[in-house]
Amino acid sequence: MRYLALHLRSRRVPAALTAAAGGTVLMWSVVAAFSETRDADLTMVVLLVLLLAASSAHTLGGPDDALERTSSRSWPPLRAAHLLAALAVILALVLVTLVTMARFGPAALVLRDAAGLIGLTALGAVVLGAARSWFLPLAWTLPALMLPYGGTAVAGQILTWQSQPHDNRAAAVTATVVAVAGLVVYAVRGPALRDAGSTA
Repeated sequence: MRYLALHLRSRRVPAALTAAAGGTVLMWSVVAAFSETRDADLTMVVLLVLLLAASSAHTLGGPDDALERTSSRSWPPLRAAHLLAALAVILALVLVTLVTMARFGPAALVLRDAAGLIGLTALGAVVLGAARSWFLPLAWTLPALMLPYGGTAVAGQILTWQSQPHDNRAAAVTATVVAVAGLVVYAVRGPALRDAGSTA
């Protein structure tokens, strides 16, 4: 239990949980106060999931990235468990709103986007490092929201998978591929090493 507590603190998990909960309450309050219906629109739902995925970014690396290149621990299972736990937290925070006066859903949309965006964040950690891992989901999601695609071309649906309806098959497949790729690559490789002069 002590090891788990130390691990969570070294990954800044308490701070990330606080930020995630605070962001959820803030966005829920906005919808509850200003929306004419109980259901948040798709853009708000996707933005909340994006915010929560980004809040997990700093937890994907510890204070010493080089340590995660050693064999002192069984890192791949730990990293995979960490990502799955982050996904579970996102789902819990968003889906609990379905029983409140401001609902962020549907559940299928939340699950698809949460899994895909956590996968993108994990890939970002591998390529850019944990501190900058949120760049990748942000760079893909914001254009998909600002330039939504409602056509039938599969390529367009893939490029804007985050903002597609919850029952869109191309979006579901894209999110699944990204989620699995992120899980596998991050579990095996871990976060990119930071530059010597970086304090992130």
